[in-house]
Amino acid sequence: MNLDLLKEYASLLVRCGANVQAGQVVVVKGPVEAYEFIRLVVKEAYVAGAKHVVVEYEDLTNLKNSLFYKDIKTLENIPSYELAKFDYEVSNNACFISLTAPNPDALRVIEPIKLQTYNRALSKAKKEVNEYTMKSVGQWTVAGVATLKWAEKVFPNDSEAVDKLWKAILEASRVSVTGSIKNWQAHSEEIEKHAKLLNSLNLKKLHFKNDIGTDLVVELADKNIFAGGDEYSKSKVRFSPNIPTEEVFGMPHKLRVNGKVVSTKPLIYQGGLIDDFSLIFKDGKVIEYSAKKGIELLKNLLEFDEGSSYLGEVALISHNSPISNQNILFYNTLFDENASCHLALGAAYPMNTLNGNELSEEELISRGCNISNTHVDFMFGSSDMEVIGTSLDGKDIKIFENGNFVI
Repeated sequence: MNLDLLKEYASLLVRCGANVQAGQVVVVKGPVEAYEFIRLVVKEAYVAGAKHVVVEYEDLTNLKNSLFYKDIKTLENIPSYELAKFDYEVSNNACFISLTAPNPDALRVIEPIKLQTYNRALSKAKKEVNEYTMKSVGQWTVAGVATLKWAEKVFPNDSEAVDKLWKAILEASRVSVTGSIKNWQAHSEEIEKHAKLLNSLNLKKLHFKNDIGTDLVVELADKNIFAGGDEYSKSKVRFSPNIPTEEVFGMPHKLRVNGKVVSTKPLIYQGGLIDDFSLIFKDGKVIEYSAKKGIELLKNLLEFDEGSSYLGEVALISHNSPISNQNILFYNTLFDENASCHLALGAAYPMNTLNGNELSEEELISRGCNISNTHVDFMFGSSDMEVIGTSLDGKDIKIFENGNFVI
């Protein structure tokens, strides 16, 4: 892959993604296989003025061995040095750059109960860090990085798989040899305009229907605010949480979702694959579910905690979009969710209700906000999706027709 393009991408993640500020601590997380690109990101963060860059390499082979040989009791407890690290990151107002490169087969040999136990313990230990990002106290961004295992999943039996995956990532992220930052900023502003338009409609609920079985009514939380594009940290620093992104998203009311939703793309969860699944909601809660593949993983997700069987996000994305038009199944939620309307099981973003980042947990709950230690997006958009919105004054408004925005 062209080194100049990779440098442009690293600059985009640092300057627009996390928008690293002078004197700030930066945490860079990513797969050990991507160490060469991570080095570009670290250098760019220091050039931007970072005080200290912490690199946290993720090694799925080591994690697999850890989960396989440790007993359940050990997995229930996160070591104190890990807790100290999380405390350091939050107390030093760090910003986070997280690089994702899924390997759906890496943890296949691990018993689901062990994965569940470990992830519950880790989520509980990272609660403060998770709240720090969910409430946008500091800047954070999630982006893709090409690795051999991921590339082989997306482009099987292809000797140029890694280069093809890099090309797809960079295209989706609007990276070019020059002007990447300008391109991204213009794109983000367009998404923000769409969010403002949706907010001007004062919508109370959204009704989704398509020919494969989705018939779902999602009532929005009280004082819902649609968002998309860039966000602002507590100290008013602008940043891009997801690169790439195409979505405008809002907050479902925890107790007011009813009907059936059918997935249209696979979901990677706990290192495994959930595919061809459907969920039935009543008064916000999943009361029935099925899956042709990964049923145990889906069960683990829905039983992760009290809030994981309720929705925390509803996102609108036109079927006709740059990622969708690549016609690539990325097996990576960051990319696949931006090719399709999606929902998220688990925690809601407080920013999706008026002044939500300033509210207490009790105040958020009173508005219909779902509280959870997990947040997992899944895709259900299709080329024939119809979305009808109903405003607070009872007026029906067509939002989507044939999978695309019509407003």
